Amino acid sequence: MAENKTKPTKKSPADFIAAVEPDWKRADAQTVCAMMERLSGEKPKMWGPSIIGFGQYHYKYESGREGDFMLTGFSPRKTALTLYIMGGFPRHEEIMARLGTYKTGKSCLYVKRLSDIDMDVLEELVAASLSYMRETYDTA
Repeated sequence: MAENKTKPTKKSPADFIAAVEPDWKRADAQTVCAMMERLSGEKPKMWGPSIIGFGQYHYKYESGREGDFMLTGFSPRKTALTLYIMGGFPRHEEIMARLGTYKTGKSCLYVKRLSDIDMDVLEELVAASLSYMRETYDTA
């Protein structure tokens, strides 16, 4: 079985955020980091070289593959702030309708700037995702 490439590291999330450019993207990253820490009750950890994650869950697929991954997290990427909503979006359609301007992947929410979205709605989305993940998976 292949191992996950994205694992927790010893790198400092604060140092990683401090190096984010430009200033507005660094400020957005600091805001999301504080929000996710508050909502998850978990300290931030670097997952791989560029993802800041909070908490952890264990998954096991029918194929037998299993592993651990973050409950939620984000990465201040060049093209967009990427937020990891691990439970996906289908169960959150009503919340998503109120969020603002964004794009999604399977579990990724792409936001250009936090000013493009409603922060109260983002908090609601992250809290709902965390709740779903904790109810569904073993969260050590």
